[in-house]
Amino acid sequence: MSYKSIVVQLDMSARAHPRLEYAMRLARQFGAHLTGVFSAFTPDPRSFYIMAGAADYYEAHRQSRQERHGALERIFHAELLRAGVTGQWIDHHDSASEAIPRYARYADLVVAGQDDPDDPESFIADHFPETLVMSAGRPVLFIPYTGVFPTLGANIMVAWNGSRESARAVHDALPLLQRAENVTVVRLNEHKDELRDSRIPGADIALMLARHGVKAEVAALDGVGNLPLGDVLLSRASDLGADLVVMGAYGHSRWQELVMGGATRGMLESMTVPVLMSH
Repeated sequence: MSYKSIVVQLDMSARAHPRLEYAMRLARQFGAHLTGVFSAFTPDPRSFYIMAGAADYYEAHRQSRQERHGALERIFHAELLRAGVTGQWIDHHDSASEAIPRYARYADLVVAGQDDPDDPESFIADHFPETLVMSAGRPVLFIPYTGVFPTLGANIMVAWNGSRESARAVHDALPLLQRAENVTVVRLNEHKDELRDSRIPGADIALMLARHGVKAEVAALDGVGNLPLGDVLLSRASDLGADLVVMGAYGHSRWQELVMGGATRGMLESMTVPVLMSH
């Protein structure tokens, strides 16, 4: 099993170029085809025209964005050539919340960004990361908007609670797990109302991984108490020196509202290392 087709989500944000570099690194590592899908939120120009002088501001803003778009596309093609990676650039002018999942379904892995509250250009759509991981049908590797990561997947922490979602995440992450130097399966129990027999103990998933050539240690997540589970997971990842967290994404739609699990929501908001999620 390997990743032979990777999609990277690109936009106008300051972290788009670093995100491309991480995706390029993975494409080179796995010999994968890399598709860069560019899609950015564009405000309706009519909303500016009601304010005096706003039309000139909008036009200057539009030209600046065009220049950054062109620069990123040139960097993309130059990086493909330098890395010896095959790939393609796709401009998608429709809603990114629809475009990225559409292209993701034809890929083995999606590389996307975390929302940055200090960078308006990182805004794609309301709840974009949540929508992407819930609708793509493929594993999504989220890159935090802060931090530099010299390694990616050398020391992996797996958040395991025996659910369908965490099982999906482990299997989707196998290509990375098989190349990792260290893998730690952290057992946790978020859903206390499920029958004991419906869950797979941590030792059993470690045995499954061993059959795939992955040597994993198993550790329990103790002392959670009333602390947010996402914070506890990030703290344990820091203690382990993990450069990647693998976990299931939990959520459902209630009427027209996307309701995410506590750990999923917490990780998407506060991640300090890259996180691979599957639903």
